[in-house]
Amino acid sequence: MARGIFVTGTDTGVGKTLVAAGLVHALRGRGLRVAGMKPVASGSVVLPEGLRNEDALALQAAASRPWSYEIVNPYTFEPAIAPHIAAKEAGISVDIDLISRSFDQLSAASDVVVVEGAGGFLVPLGPGLSFADIPLRLGLEVVLVVGLRLGCLNHAFLTAEAISARGLALAGWVGNQVDPGYERLAENLAALEAGLPTPCLGVIPPLNPPDPTAAAPCLRI
Repeated sequence: MARGIFVTGTDTGVGKTLVAAGLVHALRGRGLRVAGMKPVASGSVVLPEGLRNEDALALQAAASRPWSYEIVNPYTFEPAIAPHIAAKEAGISVDIDLISRSFDQLSAASDVVVVEGAGGFLVPLGPGLSFADIPLRLGLEVVLVVGLRLGCLNHAFLTAEAISARGLALAGWVGNQVDPGYERLAENLAALEAGLPTPCLGVIPPLNPPDPTAAAPCLRI
């Protein structure tokens, strides 16, 4: 296995954090030292210790050992808006070198680092920079989270093409049942299996609440 995995999604709200933290728990269950990372996050709350993002906190909590929040989540923005807009409004330029240094610190003490994006694969981070540049820079294989709902087939196939076009390896995909009433689930899963070039790593049923420890047994790693 590569020293890290980049978890992306077909869209926002498809369960990337559920899958990423679930992967951390599943890999830890195999006796590996695992860290989680959320390089850039928007949509945070102000706590006494500073801005904190819910997704990043979930990855921090799932890790094999305690890590400082600033290493897990180097860039945190308060408004729940596109990160490149949040960064511009904050007067900050996202520096991929800083992200790389944080990843290296996590990687040096871990067998695997699970890195989670935000939104979809091509969400911009600033002029000439998007989330797609992170797995390129860090040399990571990609896991695609497909939110199982109407429209997911097109989003999944387009994202897989974008990953391949950048020379990245798609390690596999995970289906997450974000719409419990999604019609023709079996037929749509069959279409995803036929149309995506890598295997399904699991299908997560509707979870209330969305608990990574419950998601972990659904993942084949």
